Amino acid sequence: MISPLVDELAGGILRVTFPLPLGIDHVHCYLLPGTDGWTLVDTGLGLPGAEDRWREVLAELERPVARIVVTHFHPDHAGGGEIVQGLTGAPVLQGARDYELCERVWGREDWSDRMAGYLQANGLPAEIAEELRQESRTLAPFIRFAREPERIGEGDDVDGWRVLELPGHADGHIALFRGGVLVAGDHLLARITPTVGLYPESRPDPLGDFLESLARTIELAPSYALPGHNEPLEEPVARAREIVDHHRVRLDEAAAALAAGARTGYEVSLALFDANLDPSGRRFALAESLAHLERLVREGRARRSGDGGAVSYTGT
Repeated sequence: MISPLVDELAGGILRVTFPLPLGIDHVHCYLLPGTDGWTLVDTGLGLPGAEDRWREVLAELERPVARIVVTHFHPDHAGGGEIVQGLTGAPVLQGARDYELCERVWGREDWSDRMAGYLQANGLPAEIAEELRQESRTLAPFIRFAREPERIGEGDDVDGWRVLELPGHADGHIALFRGGVLVAGDHLLARITPTVGLYPESRPDPLGDFLESLARTIELAPSYALPGHNEPLEEPVARAREIVDHHRVRLDEAAAALAAGARTGYEVSLALFDANLDPSGRRFALAESLAHLERLVREGRARRSGDGGAVSYTGT
């Protein structure tokens, strides 16, 4: 391979890395060799120049891309789907729940307003909410997801790879598993923990979902994992256990933040995360704090009040 965008990994798998102008500066997509060509996992973001970069990568492949799999609907994984489908003519495969979220979030113009209103109800100051509205509108043109993909789900076979549903980081997150190798999307990451946030119209307990997905990963015991960011994981089970431990500590910290009385999710986020985050970082911090608070509610360690307006949490 000549392109600096591509690295060859064990088993003939190719890793394609694109730059990102987001909190993390890159995303990995993977080309899995198969019986009828390549299975491409994830598509990057539809930024200016994305089509040219994909042309460069595809021109070097000796076999066609037979199918495209989207692990989850986040912009850096699904946002280039329309581009790559147009260049390859390959069908796009995506989880049913995940595509529903794609349409609900990226396919509707009111998402930024719905998100901002939800975060304000959980204590986010109005001026930060307005900055987030503007950020969402700026990003929207670069989210070019593929429309009407083939829906896949738990246990389906994709050219010899088994589909796993691993919700948490995203409600409909899927991964591929074969021969001890987990193509993990953002379910497992080295050095950083996948964000797990509570958002409008999402599943009610994303952190509980994520902890269950991590327990399942530990039980499956993959020997090697290919993540959407950072380097491959040579000990994915150990990493899954580290992330479980991290969230148990975070739950205790969130419970401690409620010790002095009722707090909004935003106030708890200031206790759990750096107070000097930019608006985008603050959104993730608030959503992640809410996921921890809702898990505490389900564990009987907190109570929620004010569902009809301003929401707050108290310890038990």
